[in-house]
Amino acid sequence: MPLTDAALARFRVSLSQARDDTVRLMAGLGDDIRLIVDARQDSNSDDEHDPEGSTLAFERSQSDALLQQSRQRLADIDAALGRLDDGSFGVCERCGRPIAEARLEARPYARLCIDCASLVG
Repeated sequence: MPLTDAALARFRVSLSQARDDTVRLMAGLGDDIRLIVDARQDSNSDDEHDPEGSTLAFERSQSDALLQQSRQRLADIDAALGRLDDGSFGVCERCGRPIAEARLEARPYARLCIDCASLVG
């Protein structure tokens, strides 16, 4: 069953809020990474003998991974907003059937229905 105009409007608001939250998170992660880089420059550059070195390296790695995940999420959100604009939101990209509204509630940027998502992996 196609989504109602009210449901589409609700998803647009939800995706827009998620986009704003993700952009803020990315800005914060960027700030964290800059602080870590600055801290590393101020500390002993020999990580093996610097008690802070491994901690800073781990924090940098974690922040980099979170930033990459956030970039992917932002791309997914932007793609979903694009599908809202072109009228293909809520339609599975693989089989062309409607994506269940409950799935979209849980994951509004879903591109695939549950059946196709389980086949793809």
